[in-house]
Amino acid sequence: MALDPHEADKVVKAQETEKRTQVRRAAFASAIGTTIEWYDFFLYNTAAALIFPHLFFPASSSYAGAMQSFATYAVGFAARPVGAAIFGYWGDRIGRKVTLVVTLLLMGIASGLVGVLPGAATLGIAAPILLVVLRLVQGIAIGGEWSGSVLLAMEWGNQRKRGLLGSFAQIGVPVGLVLGTGGMTLLSAVLSDSAFSSWGWRIPFLLSFVLVAVGLVIRLRILETPMFAAVVAAKRVSRSPVVDAVKHHWREILLSAGVRFSEQMPFYLFTSYVLVYVVAQHHYSKTFVLNAVLVAAALELFTIPYFSQLSDKFGRKRVYLTGAVLTGLIAFPYFALLKTGGHVVIFVAVIVSLLAHALQYGPQAALIGESFPTHLRYGGAGLGYQLASVFAGGPAPLLATWLLQVTGTPYSISAYIVLSAVVTVLCVAALKDRSRADITDDATYART
Repeated sequence: MALDPHEADKVVKAQETEKRTQVRRAAFASAIGTTIEWYDFFLYNTAAALIFPHLFFPASSSYAGAMQSFATYAVGFAARPVGAAIFGYWGDRIGRKVTLVVTLLLMGIASGLVGVLPGAATLGIAAPILLVVLRLVQGIAIGGEWSGSVLLAMEWGNQRKRGLLGSFAQIGVPVGLVLGTGGMTLLSAVLSDSAFSSWGWRIPFLLSFVLVAVGLVIRLRILETPMFAAVVAAKRVSRSPVVDAVKHHWREILLSAGVRFSEQMPFYLFTSYVLVYVVAQHHYSKTFVLNAVLVAAALELFTIPYFSQLSDKFGRKRVYLTGAVLTGLIAFPYFALLKTGGHVVIFVAVIVSLLAHALQYGPQAALIGESFPTHLRYGGAGLGYQLASVFAGGPAPLLATWLLQVTGTPYSISAYIVLSAVVTVLCVAALKDRSRADITDDATYART
């Protein structure tokens, strides 16, 4: 029996209200999930620069200890593509929601365990080995987290606002950086050096258990995205989504990795390696450098969604290329300011460096996510995004430490940043801009 017009109107309004509610929940769940994941990840980054060299590698020289510590840091990046493949398979098979719950649990448990891990003085060689194992678990979890969080918001919302909606997952990076670095900054400021080095640094890691519980409550309240639900209803779910993504969209995967070079590699130099360089080479306090990174990350809470919104208006590639070019242009001035400037100048250098990052990181989620059809999007986008971690983000602090030791000048690191910008510009130019395409339509991805 057909509904009368009044009742039908009420049903339509109720459905619209429910969808708006789900869009808000999806955006919030996307942001809170990546915040927790990146909070955990950045805690490790900060500890790798300030704590782990003497705790897990006490017999090494200062240089060797830093290299060994950053090597364990790089292991997490190497594990990311593995996580992208594992969770990409399940995300495109059983859905975004369930997969994201598992990645959140993995990251939280691994990070909490780092907080109770004894050092080499207690466990000997077993201590750094266990540290590497936990870092691997972190990397696998992060590898599966990003694409699912992006799609959760992107596939629920208005297609004309995909850039803005996709950026909710990206906001998790500066929030996680603020919380993780902020926690370390506060503790390093209020505790003595000995107290901070012996037990104070563990407190933020232990808080991961609490944050995971909060994140689970939020993620369990959302529904599966309508785009993926439509794929399931139409029985178009791939039996081997990761294999199919590599087979049919290998070009997009490689280009997606390339577009990240000038965003990811300099970012980990600007937020992690800078702690070693400015403190060890120029003898500024740890608290000062942590505060500079903290302020710059806080500004990204506003610049990331702003530049993402601009990409909805002007196109992803135009905004992204601006950020890549700016990164190349500031590479040499950045280290010149760190080398010769005072407190104010260094503060400004750190802030400008993360402005260039936000220009790319904001539109990046949509730029990469739009490059793959719905039934292969979790795996394809995840592989492209995380593949860059092996060649760009992971080795960055390690290579920077080595370059400075071998050449004696930080400008060799500047040249390294410029090279990353060139790679990104070329890859962005080759990647199709689907800012205004209908990403629910498979014809969008037909070869032309």
